[in-house]
Amino acid sequence: MKARTLKAVEHNRELLLQGVRMAWYSLTVDIPELESEIAQAVLYEHGASGLEVRDSLNLTMKGVRPPAKGEAILVAYFENTDDAKSAQEQLTEEIPAAKFALEEVVERDWSTEWRSQIRSVQVGRLWVGPPWEKDKAPADKVCLFIEPKMAFGTGDHPTTSLCLEAVDDFMSANPGVDVLDVGTGTGVLAFAAKKLGAGRCVGVDNDEMSVVLAKECAEENGISGVELSTKTLDEIEGQFDLVLANILANTLTELAPLIAPKVKRRLVLAGVLVPQAQDVTAAFVAQGLKPAGEKSIGEWIRIELER
Repeated sequence: MKARTLKAVEHNRELLLQGVRMAWYSLTVDIPELESEIAQAVLYEHGASGLEVRDSLNLTMKGVRPPAKGEAILVAYFENTDDAKSAQEQLTEEIPAAKFALEEVVERDWSTEWRSQIRSVQVGRLWVGPPWEKDKAPADKVCLFIEPKMAFGTGDHPTTSLCLEAVDDFMSANPGVDVLDVGTGTGVLAFAAKKLGAGRCVGVDNDEMSVVLAKECAEENGISGVELSTKTLDEIEGQFDLVLANILANTLTELAPLIAPKVKRRLVLAGVLVPQAQDVTAAFVAQGLKPAGEKSIGEWIRIELER
């Protein structure tokens, strides 16, 4: 993410958290659902300060236009039209089928409205939810409180839930193992592993803002001992019993030669749509790993491989 965009995102996030009422511009993008993850990344790269996703796995609120079958609707919010138009230009080049609508948004108090779309999730021994639901957190679960900011991974997206389930299963059978989380986002997967008894625990992300937010999240949850940084994979020493990577399918394929050598026992991949699974799996099999299972929720699939 560009330095200018990074500063703008941080500025806008602070205003939102303080309850400041702001004027925004919304860029609505209708795209094939298979292109949704790529489009989301582009919108954030161009400085989107918030993003609403309507697809087959996210319930559309009453009175809001739902996506057509096989499509997704992304509504990105920008502080100015220049950034929105820049994002539209790039998406037009990369996704020719995309349709756009840019408009000024009537001033609303986003500091409270966006909370209604965040849900807690319970997976195995884990409960993950936003800080304002602390009083609802079950006493018999390992709880994580994730502030939904600019990084991906609040727990309620199917890809994150699939990974949390894999973390819980593996840590239950293998307490004390070392864990690497590639593309850590909020750090939710690394934190879950640590709270479930991981030994060495490392989370890396190439987005500086994600690492900043992950460190804030660790502090808010009282979690220590998780190494969080923007280091590249070749800068991370050693192998890990469990490697997690919940990122874009195309990125997973490109990173296969770097991720695979870090795997000592088990690799869990997510952020992959069912039609993309075969190609992603093949990329890691080519690096010497063996398929070890799959599970899907709707159109999203978790892929597991082993050494």
